[in-house]
Amino acid sequence: MTGKSRGYSCMGQLSFCLLLSACGWWCNPASSAKPKGQGHPHMNSIRIDGDITLGGLFPVHGRGSEGKACGELKKEKGIHRLEAMLFALDRINNDPDLLPNITLGARVLDTCSRDTHALEQSLTFVQALIEKDSTEVRCINGGPPIITKPERVVGVIGASGSSVSIMVANILRLFKIPQISYASTAPDLSDNSRYDFFSRVVPSDTYQAQAMVDIVKALKWNYVSTLASEGSYGESGVEAFIQKCREDAFSSVGHSCPFACLLGACLLLHLVLLLACSPPASGGVCVAQSVKIPREPKLGEFDKIIRRLLETSHARAVIIFANEDDIRRVLEAAKRANQTGHFIWMGSDSWGSKISPVLHQEEVAEGSVTILPKRVSVKGFDRYFTSRTLDNNRRNIWFAEFWEENFHCKLSRHALKKGSNIKKCTNRERIGQDSSYEQEGKVQFVIDAVYAMGHALHNMHKNLCPGKVGLCPKMDPVDGMELLKYIRSVNFSGIAGTPVTFNENGDAPGRYDIYQYQIRNSTPEYKVIGQWSDHLHLNIESMHWPGGGNRLPSSICSLPCKPGERKKLVKGIPCCWHCERCDGYQYQLDEFHCKMCRFSERPNENHTSCVPIPIVKLEWSSPWAVVPVFIAIMGIIATLFVVVTFVRYNDTPIVKASGRELSYVLLTGIFLCYATTFLMIAEPDLGTCSLRRIFLGLGMSVSYAALLTKTNRIYRIFEQGKKSVSAPRFISPASQLVITFSLISLQLVGVCIWFIVDPSHSIIDYEDQRTTNPHFARGILKCDISDLSLICLLGYSMLLMVTCTVYAIKTRGVPETFNEAKPIGFTMYTTCIVWLAFIPIFFGTSQSAEKMYIQTTTLTISVSLSASVSLGMLYMPKVYIILFHPEQNVPKRKRSLKAVVTAATMSNKFSQKGSFRPNGEAKSELCENLETQALATKQTYVSYSNHAI
Repeated sequence: MTGKSRGYSCMGQLSFCLLLSACGWWCNPASSAKPKGQGHPHMNSIRIDGDITLGGLFPVHGRGSEGKACGELKKEKGIHRLEAMLFALDRINNDPDLLPNITLGARVLDTCSRDTHALEQSLTFVQALIEKDSTEVRCINGGPPIITKPERVVGVIGASGSSVSIMVANILRLFKIPQISYASTAPDLSDNSRYDFFSRVVPSDTYQAQAMVDIVKALKWNYVSTLASEGSYGESGVEAFIQKCREDAFSSVGHSCPFACLLGACLLLHLVLLLACSPPASGGVCVAQSVKIPREPKLGEFDKIIRRLLETSHARAVIIFANEDDIRRVLEAAKRANQTGHFIWMGSDSWGSKISPVLHQEEVAEGSVTILPKRVSVKGFDRYFTSRTLDNNRRNIWFAEFWEENFHCKLSRHALKKGSNIKKCTNRERIGQDSSYEQEGKVQFVIDAVYAMGHALHNMHKNLCPGKVGLCPKMDPVDGMELLKYIRSVNFSGIAGTPVTFNENGDAPGRYDIYQYQIRNSTPEYKVIGQWSDHLHLNIESMHWPGGGNRLPSSICSLPCKPGERKKLVKGIPCCWHCERCDGYQYQLDEFHCKMCRFSERPNENHTSCVPIPIVKLEWSSPWAVVPVFIAIMGIIATLFVVVTFVRYNDTPIVKASGRELSYVLLTGIFLCYATTFLMIAEPDLGTCSLRRIFLGLGMSVSYAALLTKTNRIYRIFEQGKKSVSAPRFISPASQLVITFSLISLQLVGVCIWFIVDPSHSIIDYEDQRTTNPHFARGILKCDISDLSLICLLGYSMLLMVTCTVYAIKTRGVPETFNEAKPIGFTMYTTCIVWLAFIPIFFGTSQSAEKMYIQTTTLTISVSLSASVSLGMLYMPKVYIILFHPEQNVPKRKRSLKAVVTAATMSNKFSQKGSFRPNGEAKSELCENLETQALATKQTYVSYSNHAI
């Protein structure tokens, strides 16, 4: 149904009611007589004659109780505002430049702060627009009614409460009567499709809600409750506050991920925020709960509201969109609950800077932050109002009631009660002298609303009636639709000097003053602490909180997480969270997420970022290095001492008999074993790692290849002696060197293949010392030699060692005179024991935090011990004889090869008669020089004393 058709239907329904009402009024002759230009009572209304009549709606009285329509008188919110309209009408009517020769009249009604009562009263404004059929109507005495045409209301100033304005606007739009409100701020009234004839000189609560959100964020609150009076003003105000929180959440997400939004990610996040909570996180602003005050609260209802607010005790800040009566009763309930100082109230413009809501509740209201459209006290109105008396203000039918209430007196003697302290009014009382007076906050806007209507009519008259004095036919009657266009286009400087304009929805721009209710030196007052006009300007230093402190009170659900902790949101409450430590190798990526550091990094002490893991290596000064180095140095000194001794006594029988060539090879291997210690401890790099690959196994290979060649030679000689008298092949020194170097070359070939397949390089191993506590994590600088590679590297040397040990066991029965076989045997047995102990120590510590130190030290000491065993058992006795018993270093008798064969045969026979001669006791002698048929030009010396073969 269109608005027009709805209007016709509504008019048909209202016609009969209005006609009956009119008959009741107009059949009373007394009511028709009225003085010209003076206000007088008319259906609880003020009527002022004029060429053009404006309607007025004011909450002169509060809401009634116990079935009564109206309650107590409202001095500031009712009388002050009503007088402001009368003051503005007087100024316009006396202004020669504004509506010259046109007088504005008024019809002012009392809404009693109730929307239903206001609807009944506002029907007065549309009486002149309804066609009445009075043929069936008769007066009480049976005569026809005397019908006087009611004045036509062209526009309405009001109402105050948003719920009242909404109710009235639905009627006025049907009759195309423009309406300008001076106090209604509900966002619903900005809907131009529903309230197209409604305008207002105060900003919408949409601006107010944004200002309140900005204040909450500035005070670093993130968890608040809302409290609203049932009705359009309270409910839509809270809804606007929540909506602004959501919009802020969306804008903050949009700024944080512009590229993601292109892909739709932010849109999805917006939807999640919209559905997750009420409202979503907006820089930390959430609503703990929204409480509604019933329109007709029952006994104890406000105590119940306080108990409910205490259910979320962390939400100390309470956003209030309520009328002043509800605010006062909420404060009273908080005081009864002994919650003075707990709640921090933030009131909307309905609280503003009014005294009545906080009267006798100063302590519980202390610290409250309120907001009020920016206003200036109108000095002219102060002079006007304070000059009002019962004599000069008879047009205001409620002024006498105000006079009694303001001065606590009674005008009638019959109203005085015996024993009461109430006096009789003398009419000599003066406002501001015999009573307190402070201009009500909306006075400026009432005057601006009247002036906006006046300027619109003035501009309309100039365009429709150019050059005409008074009203012309085009403005008689005034077209409401045409007047609305002129209202929306006005632009003038208001009574306070601020511009008065309207946007396409009839809203005024948002400009607010921010107040705090403070008690200083036992004196309560509202103090301006900031302004809002698109942006917030708040002086936090000037704020004063309960208890006399300047420290901001908290209203947060959860304390901020410490550095290195992430927020784990409580389901459904985005501003409540638990703090979880980013443990292990995680660091705090953002306030909601932890992330693992890269493998080469660890978190810093507070887990807010990653730092490189310290790199460690075996230092020369470490105890793990000092012991192996000391053993290696002593071994090298001993080896060099033996070499020097052998070189010095190179031609003596003992040196010759030990096999000089293989001895020097063996000593070289021993030296390399000791030298390997320095390579293992040196800082790993390309050169060091390459030398480790080469010499770690080479020293042992050289040593064991020489020993294997020696034991193999002894074994072959005696095995050959059991079978024939001919000497075995490849027993000459040259042959022995060839065999030794052939064995060594296999080690070198394997290392070369390794270099080709996997070139040597140093690495940083972060796995070995990646401890549970990242503080102790270390990266180990080492060569790329794994445990398996090390086994392969030493495996060939171990094979030579085991083979040599086998030959040593086989030659254990060699006669005592041929005693070099036994030292070799003891050497190999000891070496095997050393390496058998090495294996469990080396591989058993692979999980230890000290793995690098233990394994390196174990390996170097094992290699050094192997070399020391060989050096000590094979060469130290010879050095001892050379240096301290030179008399034993003499040549023995020489025999022919035949003697050697005979000795070998006899040894074989003796070995079969072990019961007569123990093993190894045969005193066989071999010549030191044997003429061999194969090598005619070369002599072979076979000693039978020291190191026989």
